[in-house]
Amino acid sequence: MLDVRRLRLLCDLSRLGTIAAVAQAHTCSASAVSQQMAVLEREAGVPLLERTGRRVAFTAAGRLLVRHAETVLAALEQTTAALAAVGTGLSGPLRIGAFPTAVRTLLPAALVALGRRHPGLELMVSELDPVAVPGALRERRLDVGLLHDYDVVPVKPDPALDAVSLLDETVFLAVPGTTPATEGADPLRDVRDAPWIMASPGTLCHTVTLHVCRAAGFRPQARHHADDFATVLALVAADQGVSLVPQLAAAQPPAGVRLIPLPTRRRTRIAYRQGAATHPAVAAFVSALRQSTGAFLGR
Repeated sequence: MLDVRRLRLLCDLSRLGTIAAVAQAHTCSASAVSQQMAVLEREAGVPLLERTGRRVAFTAAGRLLVRHAETVLAALEQTTAALAAVGTGLSGPLRIGAFPTAVRTLLPAALVALGRRHPGLELMVSELDPVAVPGALRERRLDVGLLHDYDVVPVKPDPALDAVSLLDETVFLAVPGTTPATEGADPLRDVRDAPWIMASPGTLCHTVTLHVCRAAGFRPQARHHADDFATVLALVAADQGVSLVPQLAAAQPPAGVRLIPLPTRRRTRIAYRQGAATHPAVAAFVSALRQSTGAFLGR
């Protein structure tokens, strides 16, 4: 009989690539993970892994087992959801991961509504970059989380997760109010020589800015780096540069900022593990967050 906990470790190894990374994700030693993989190979009766230096490669049987293990784990999530649905009332922890702008704007009303409807739920919010959400969901540190990407830089879906759409936003070019208005067809070309306020290198927002500016025929000259959009808008208001800001972060811009809509879109989704969509707590969260999002945007 194959052990479910070892199957989960195997799937994590497929995703993370090294024994050390799996050990770090599960807060255990690398030798403990290796021992569990050796036991799983004995249970399976065939070699699953080939060691190549610090990394491991999957055999054909190993790749086959990963695919089936993902199906098994999704079925277990569905079973958990079905059992929760026959219970009386929602209770227990619901661990939520969201990026800072959503925590400030969308989550408060959703949390209040959930608390009133389901007082037995223990709502636990972690402010988290969307890049970290898939791993946290897989590792069961979160139950639901917010992901986003941009139409110009789409993110490949994680096969172990399901997601539903929450929000499709306009992306704005934020410029100081003193910037002269122009009649140009492409507002980005008008600020090609301006200093830019950009997110930290390596982040999705930084990549999007580079992509959008490259499509307009130039490379932005970064003067400041900031990952919080409130900080970005404060710097724009202080005439320190220009930046790209999504609609959610630009709902109440400070005085001295002019927002110019661009064709670029940011797309936000609510994600959870495969099979968890029908879990009553997950479904209640999705409903509450969609309602609060609609109210915030005036829909």
